[in-house]
Amino acid sequence: MLPLNAENLSRLPADLAVPTYDRGALRTGIVHFGVGGFHRAHQAMYLDRLMNDGKALDWAICGVGVMPADRRMQQVLDAQDGLYTLVVKAPDGTLEARVIGSIREYLFAPDDPEAVIEKMASPEVRIVSLTVTEGGYNFNAVTGEFMADNKDIQHDLALPNQPRTTFGLITAAIERRRERDLPAFTIMSCDNIQGNGDAARRSFVAFAALRNPALATYVDENVRFPNSMVDRITPVTTDEDRDEVRKHFGVDDGWPVVCEPFTQWTLEDSFGAGRPAWEEAGVQVVPDVEPYELMKLRLLNASHQALCYFGYLSGYRLVHDVARDPAFAKFLLTYMKREAEPTLEPVPGINLDEYQHQLIERFSNAQVKDTVARLCAESSDRIPKWLLPVIRHNLDTGGEIKLATAVVASWARYDEGTDEQGAPIDIVDRLRDELNAIALTQRDNPTAFIRNRELFGNLADNARFVEAYTEVLESLHTRGAKATLEALI
Repeated sequence: MLPLNAENLSRLPADLAVPTYDRGALRTGIVHFGVGGFHRAHQAMYLDRLMNDGKALDWAICGVGVMPADRRMQQVLDAQDGLYTLVVKAPDGTLEARVIGSIREYLFAPDDPEAVIEKMASPEVRIVSLTVTEGGYNFNAVTGEFMADNKDIQHDLALPNQPRTTFGLITAAIERRRERDLPAFTIMSCDNIQGNGDAARRSFVAFAALRNPALATYVDENVRFPNSMVDRITPVTTDEDRDEVRKHFGVDDGWPVVCEPFTQWTLEDSFGAGRPAWEEAGVQVVPDVEPYELMKLRLLNASHQALCYFGYLSGYRLVHDVARDPAFAKFLLTYMKREAEPTLEPVPGINLDEYQHQLIERFSNAQVKDTVARLCAESSDRIPKWLLPVIRHNLDTGGEIKLATAVVASWARYDEGTDEQGAPIDIVDRLRDELNAIALTQRDNPTAFIRNRELFGNLADNARFVEAYTEVLESLHTRGAKATLEALI
């Protein structure tokens, strides 16, 4: 069994594609925060495509970890010289694998924040990119305001030379480049947030303003924040995935990535210091990303929420099992057609009906083995951004809200923390304790959950929404998830 590293690349099996470029000639052009499975199945993969064509060799990635859990990624990538195996799993069981080589180095910020700042301050770095999850932008889900009272933000304001956060690290590098008369790099968000570049701009300008108003003005006027839409289902890597790579390809990879065949990246062409020729690797580089991102957020991402809580409460644990249930497939397609699609503008080059049916096919891919629990995580960051805008739009226009509102009710029932057999549910959410405590009161006070204005704003003041919500919540308590879902369609 060959350990995956640079020395062993030439010895790997012929059916495992490897980088055809000289990795020793790579130069770092991108610093990326949040090197998880998605980044490695997506942005790093697109760069690897270009590099295999002899392009973008000065755009290699330096990964950065900020959270304590990122140390494991540092250890694996250091041991493997930044290499990892990307395994694409087709619905028919076919595996297509290749070793990705576009990550040149990895820095763990808690060990040496100065090294991270100096890396970004180097002239060769022209893009700083982010996959830090929806919660990583530190703004209130309802008001959109930057949460300055966050303890780590307060730490970085008090000790700017010892930053803990992405904001502190990147802002310190911007300031250093400004002092050295170097052009500002572009900050490129790749997270599932509507207007992710605009959201990043708001957060970084707000943080800079807390440091120095003049610096905030500089950031606002000089740093580009392109919007983007990203899409590829990438489940958490399991020991079974590692074993599969060993069995099929004879490679010992500490952290391979598995994903579906589908991939999409729509990117606003707004860069201040250049960019790779991503369009030559299959990226849609466009002047306006909004139609694409709204399509993805309100159809794919919101549909993930629509299936996960009802699915978990109905006893399903794998996404493909939920999507293959005819009742769930009908529920999802009805939600998309009747409630989500009316909130969208036409999307250039996309047939929305075909896209919606393709989503059901993608969710049904049994080879990916995506878990329902993964989709249920971090709901307080996801529901307000992906699903509530659909409800608000349709309340304003007189559209249908029944199914989207039912999803909110299924989340509230899920956050009671026990399933329909009385087994505990491991709720993964930054507001876990607070939401669980509220949910436990809702059998006596059915609107308790939606009266959390931090998440729902004034929705609880809307009689049509409250009526639809409480009707479904009562049914969930009395009839169960599956019967409730079937009655809705």
